[in-house]
Amino acid sequence: MAMATAKLSSPATSLLAGGRTRRSAPARRATVIRAAAGSYSDELVSTAKSVASPGRGILAIDESNATCGKRLSSIGLDNTEPNRQAYRQLLLTTAGLGEYISGAILFEETLYQSTTDGKKFVDCLKEQNIMPGIKVDKGLVPLPGSNNESWCQGLDGLASRCAEYYKQGARFAKWRTVVSIPCGPSALAVKEAAWGLARYAAIAQDNGLVPIVEPEILLDGDHGIETTLEVAEKVWSEVFFYLAENNVLFEGILLKPSMVTPGAEHKEKASPEAIAKHTLTMLRRRVPPAVPGIMFLSGGQSEVEATLNLNAMNQSPNPWHVSFSYARALQNSVLKTWQGRPENVEAAQKALLARAKANSLAQLGRYTGEGESDEAKKGMFQKGYTY
Repeated sequence: MAMATAKLSSPATSLLAGGRTRRSAPARRATVIRAAAGSYSDELVSTAKSVASPGRGILAIDESNATCGKRLSSIGLDNTEPNRQAYRQLLLTTAGLGEYISGAILFEETLYQSTTDGKKFVDCLKEQNIMPGIKVDKGLVPLPGSNNESWCQGLDGLASRCAEYYKQGARFAKWRTVVSIPCGPSALAVKEAAWGLARYAAIAQDNGLVPIVEPEILLDGDHGIETTLEVAEKVWSEVFFYLAENNVLFEGILLKPSMVTPGAEHKEKASPEAIAKHTLTMLRRRVPPAVPGIMFLSGGQSEVEATLNLNAMNQSPNPWHVSFSYARALQNSVLKTWQGRPENVEAAQKALLARAKANSLAQLGRYTGEGESDEAKKGMFQKGYTY
């Protein structure tokens, strides 16, 4: 008589009465995570990989109109839409920019703007294989119950805004919140920052946008580099805990951390090698290798400092693409060269290409710092900086 044989279940399933199967917890969680990013999962992964491509990084020009006005006033221009358009046109129509820049973070006004010839800025970027991105947070406001700290607003209506930005051509998003070391930081502020970033990331992914996760640890203070490391590890631990709680697809995100440096008022400056060592230590302890790209902010460093520090971090292989998402550290020389004069546009675009190429070399670990101007070595730290 033949013996009946039982069908073995896979490790992800268990046999129930009546022949039904039940998925194990890991399998159920995998299904939830796949569903979290919806039908955009493959596109999110592809977008993140495109932005995190060798030798390229992000140009951040997502300053609010008020902050863009401050930049323009530094060269004697009024804060008008035509002047903002002229400056952004200078940046986004620079020929050859796509060789070094993989993504550009835009302010909402810029996402919907066109060149003076009527060509959409989004199309200018796409022609150079540069992914258009969009700032989606609504800025910092005081956090009640904290130690004079802030939280980032903008979750209300975020899903509908992200959907509209996607239709306009954006493919990644950015949300910036901050943590202040002189203020503690308090456990409340850290948790609020982490939770807000995680909710934003889940909503962005659900609407087809790769979220850039940016808890900026401000340079303000006289603390040493070890203190920054301790705080950074705490912040990123909380961030990834809540990203997981919200079923965010790690392969479809990008990070925008601060480099681990001493406070701007600390009596001793750290070398690029020390900054690289402490920053990579923090990342290896806290960031899963599934994350495709680490796109550092410059945080008030000089153009040369930001590039040297990035270069030091790329002297040996990393589990992630370690690159840049700079604003002032890519634009400072450009503004000073342009001065708002049409006859200076070509020279200003060359200045942008020079800075972009320098950081491209740093991403590849090949930057030397030779031939840099004194202007590029000037620090741009502003205490209590907002934008």
